[in-house]
Amino acid sequence: MKIDEIAPNLFRLSLYVPEANLQFNQFLVKDDEPLLFHTGMRQMFPAVREAVSRIIDPTTVRWIGFSHFEADECGSLNEWLHLAPQAEAFCSFVGANVSINDFAIRPARTMADNEVFATGKYRYRFFHTPHVPHCWEASVLFEETEKTLFCSDLLYQGGDVEASADAGVMERFKQSLISDQQGPFANAYPYTPHTQATLIRLAKLGPNTLAVMHGSSFSGKGEQALYEVAEVMKEVLN
Repeated sequence: MKIDEIAPNLFRLSLYVPEANLQFNQFLVKDDEPLLFHTGMRQMFPAVREAVSRIIDPTTVRWIGFSHFEADECGSLNEWLHLAPQAEAFCSFVGANVSINDFAIRPARTMADNEVFATGKYRYRFFHTPHVPHCWEASVLFEETEKTLFCSDLLYQGGDVEASADAGVMERFKQSLISDQQGPFANAYPYTPHTQATLIRLAKLGPNTLAVMHGSSFSGKGEQALYEVAEVMKEVLN
């Protein structure tokens, strides 16, 4: 498990799985109330817990976030809820009521679109983004202090790549999107009448960092990057 601080108090915990040629990334924000975005799969829990323990006491994790209900997003949620007695998951209304509140040992905090909360130094804004990147219950999280967008599978790239980059990320994303139109995992990314408007809404936040689940996080002009994501998805998927 590789650990990189990609923004102040924001740690990227990355495990590369050669069989899938894919990185699985979790993000830990060190603050008064620590926040973990993505838990990883259940089988990854020991590695993620050990990585978190190098930064904070893992039993002090307070908030657990994710975009949508998939194993890599929240598969070890219950393990974290057992380990950290004050931990609380948060997700969209659909996510909570369709999946999480049945799956998890404690109910999730249901977040309204555009709802704001703080963990101490850092302040977050929650966005409902159905089917962006995918799944009905999808959401993203924007940290307003350092301007980090936790964007899940948006901008995903294959390979064992660097923790954070500017140049090259968009082209890798485009090629990954093209290559994934074939095979058993084809059609993972829908293109709906709301896709462009959702991506433009996120672009207008002006993020400095895009915290990406698979592949390098993006560091730089996030607004321009998200406009480019919108164009790439329109070109490849529409």
